[in-house]
Amino acid sequence: MTRSRQLDDTSAAARALLRELYAAMTPAEKLRRMSELTLAANQLALAGLAVRFPQESRRELLLRLARLRLGDDLVDRAYGTRDGA
Repeated sequence: MTRSRQLDDTSAAARALLRELYAAMTPAEKLRRMSELTLAANQLALAGLAVRFPQESRRELLLRLARLRLGDDLVDRAYGTRDGA
């Protein structure tokens, strides 16, 4: 893996320790960790959208996030089109 030295402030020892810790995790622990990270990323994305679109409801923000992640076509098929058609 190529890393930009300018952006990498983690020591080689810390990276090695992290690899060891991840290798020791059970599949269930890894799944829980990924679920937690995904939830955190979604919360951050929603917070950013709320700042950019303060007038929108939580539902509208969730749909906006879904469109960013899944695309308009899939969101329209799952939740209906934007114009209600």
